[in-house]
Parts: sequence; C-alpha cells; structure tokens
Amino acid sequence: MEILFVLIPLAVVLMIVAVAFFLWTVKSGQYDDLEGPAHRILMDDDDPMIPRYGQDEKKNEDQTTK
Repeated sequence: MEILFVLIPLAVVLMIVAVAFFLWTVKSGQYDDLEGPAHRILMDDDDPMIPRYGQDEKKNEDQTTK
C-alpha cells in the first residue's frame, strides 16, 4: 500500500512531462503538414531524365552539319 504513495505522484509527473512534450511539438510545428511531403515526391517538376530520341537526333544532326 505504501508503494502507491510513490507510484501515483510518479505517474502524475510522467503525465505532466508527456503533455508538456506534446504541447512543445505542436507549438514548434511538427504536425503542420503530414501529407505534403508524401504527395510532393509524386509530383516531378524536373526535366525528364529519359532523352527524347526525336529531338536529340535533330540536335545532333544540326551540330554535325555546321
């Protein structure tokens, strides 16, 4: 029974620490945009890495004829 005098305050202190940590993460913006990075990787705005043969052949022909 005496152990409850230790465990209950310890549990309360642990809960206060957990709530304080959660509020700090919310305040610092950890949960602002959870889906953005997952969708951003699917949207490729860069130039295609695979060369288009029709356009590249024309460029090569123009360079060799000069």
